[in-house]
Amino acid sequence: MTDSIEVIEADITTLPADAVVNAANESLLGGGGVDGAIHRAAGPQLLEACRALAQVRPGVRCPTGEARITPGFSLPARFVIHTVGPVWRGGTHGEALQLANCYRASLQLALDNAVDRIAFPAISCGVYGYPVEAACTIAVREIRAWRAQQSTPATVLLCAFGAAIARAYHAALAAP
Repeated sequence: MTDSIEVIEADITTLPADAVVNAANESLLGGGGVDGAIHRAAGPQLLEACRALAQVRPGVRCPTGEARITPGFSLPARFVIHTVGPVWRGGTHGEALQLANCYRASLQLALDNAVDRIAFPAISCGVYGYPVEAACTIAVREIRAWRAQQSTPATVLLCAFGAAIARAYHAALAAP
């Protein structure tokens, strides 16, 4: 099966895709970084849609490692898949498994919603402090494992907001 993984250096909010993945916080009510950018670009309906999602406990609509889906509203994407990556705490608190689960859960929602083209940011690499190279390696590993079993989504874009992340994605893709 073809790898179908592309690295693109861009603003994820501008990408024409069936779905963009939002590196969100557990409340799903917006935040900084990619989360804030997606909320601003999608418009106020995204916040309303996120507020309408059931809380699993007070203030938590999406626990770390899980994913939820909403419409994309004013984005060029049909859907936003919100996932909550782990905060880096040195790598000894299950962060790698939680990050891997973000990719698996997001890809499952993509499959369930007939998403053919999906764009991922570098989940947890901003304010959550996950080391970029390690996070990109996990992203590529999980996407490749998924693609070995599923043909959907056909295209996965790894969206880098900056050259350093793009280089880390390319290095992860070049590794065996």
